[in-house]
Amino acid sequence: MTAAEQIQDQVFPAPIKTVEAGSAAERAGVRPGDVLLRVNGQAVTDVLAYRHLLSQGKATLEIARPQEAPRVMTGVPGTAQDHHRLFLTAAPSLDDTFTFSVEWEDPGLEFEEVLFDGIKKCANKCDFCYVHQMPRGFRKSLYIMDDDYRLSFLYGSFVTLTNLSENDIRRIEDENLSPLYVSVHTANQDLRQDMMKWWRLKVKDPQAVQIRSMIERLEQIDLYTQIVLVPERNDRENLDETVEYLSSRPNVISAAVVPIGLTSHRTNLPDVRVFSREEAQDTLRRLNVWRRQFLAERGTRFVFPSDELYLLAGEPLPTEEEYEGFPMLENGVGMIRDFLTEGIPDLPDALPEPRRVILGTGTLFAESLDRAVEPLRAIRNLTVEVRAVENKTFGKVTTVAGLLTGRCFRHAIKPGEADLLIVPPTTLRYGTELMLDDVSLSELRAELRMDIRAGGSTLGELTRVILQGAQSSGPQFGMSAHAVKDTAEPISVQVAEQNMRGQA
Repeated sequence: MTAAEQIQDQVFPAPIKTVEAGSAAERAGVRPGDVLLRVNGQAVTDVLAYRHLLSQGKATLEIARPQEAPRVMTGVPGTAQDHHRLFLTAAPSLDDTFTFSVEWEDPGLEFEEVLFDGIKKCANKCDFCYVHQMPRGFRKSLYIMDDDYRLSFLYGSFVTLTNLSENDIRRIEDENLSPLYVSVHTANQDLRQDMMKWWRLKVKDPQAVQIRSMIERLEQIDLYTQIVLVPERNDRENLDETVEYLSSRPNVISAAVVPIGLTSHRTNLPDVRVFSREEAQDTLRRLNVWRRQFLAERGTRFVFPSDELYLLAGEPLPTEEEYEGFPMLENGVGMIRDFLTEGIPDLPDALPEPRRVILGTGTLFAESLDRAVEPLRAIRNLTVEVRAVENKTFGKVTTVAGLLTGRCFRHAIKPGEADLLIVPPTTLRYGTELMLDDVSLSELRAELRMDIRAGGSTLGELTRVILQGAQSSGPQFGMSAHAVKDTAEPISVQVAEQNMRGQA
């Protein structure tokens, strides 16, 4: 019996977003707003399970058409609470159901969410968790401690594996959910427990917290791994031990090394600090020894330091070739080099009218960006200033561009001091013009009395935004786990950023 077959008695209604024209579902009368209940009599927890059941060839889908239940009056007539009585609407009834079948055919359904049973939550209380360092007052999705292997498979978000049940492990194996992205941090079990502090009551399977056992148990699954480095904890010799172990496992494809990121909101949390320049340099020296060895022996560098580590160390970034295809861009590995790959296009001698442009970015990346846009300063009638924006929301210790908020730009930019302000695309909520604090670019335009646009995913695209005021799509990397947490917010309230925009 497969892991999916273990779930029989529960139902996770999946609202249908669209029905493809001419599809089997449309022919059966399915409409947007209907709800999928079961496939072949089985409950379906997510879109992966749905696709897996369809892949077996024959499938019967049970659909419900929600019917609004009558409104119910609260309170008791004739009592002191009578004047407080309210009409409340009960949950829609799903009693009106019908079925249709397909055979080796896609039914043509797209769902509102990819997870029907809600996001799986983290079982850890890591010393370096960004959620624990969040100030109050942000949207609910930013406080969701997600740790869902399905989102790891779908969107490349990193998971710790500590909350897996035996059924989860079997399902990963049965459905070949490969690759997965795993936060290892250290291969030393005692140290990992000390750093991650998992809650015993949230751990479903004691074996799941044994990172070496889990990596070896999932030997058929490709793993991209991550090591978040904390000074004097899992660095130096401990880092060497971890890299040595991970490189010994055939299913581990690579390891990203990311220095700890902090905010000024660390109430009741352990004392930790960021890396000094000398420590960052020492870390790169150690990793470069491994990288040269792996390249000579295996044809891959295997271990990839994040951009932030190079910036902290004051070291030049690797070449494009050394990133070997940029497999972990969303983890801040190679983002700057990728940004620089499309260089500045041919430039005009002058603009027809004077234009003053401010490029707002995090304090960590400001110097590098300033050097990159230097050629634009030769254009007459164009003034380009790179503004290192201090983070007023998360504190000075937070230096990456992706965590800047509307409040930060309000403090850093004076109304009317430029014609155009360009903000990092990574500051925007997926598919919107909203920043982390829900300040919109439209609000900022009105307040700062200037045009405001998102920059580009490459230096060439950024140049076009500067010269033409063109609207950039920005590097949002397609759908992401963060987007799922945002769209799944109602689910998370009922029963929801891990990679908190740590890009420079």
